[in-house]
Amino acid sequence: MPPDFPHDPPPGYSYETQLFRTNVLSIWLRSHSTYCYNGGNTVATIWGFYDINTKKYFAPINSTRKGNSIDVNNTTAYSSMQIELTPLEKCFL
Repeated sequence: MPPDFPHDPPPGYSYETQLFRTNVLSIWLRSHSTYCYNGGNTVATIWGFYDINTKKYFAPINSTRKGNSIDVNNTTAYSSMQIELTPLEKCFL
């Protein structure tokens, strides 16, 4: 994991990284639950991407395409996707 990654994995999950490109890591969130649709194997979802050279995080477009640069402090333990809230919704947080 990148040294400045701020999240601990949620209960029942773990993080793993894979080399996506020579200077980019893909960060995956793996569930430890088993599912009958895939033969009892665990499943994983893309959390985001990390550029090793620039030390920046990126939201995923999908598991094979990196999106825009993000502020890692505005992410959750489950996803790096940025939540767009209206001013009214922000009042309730």
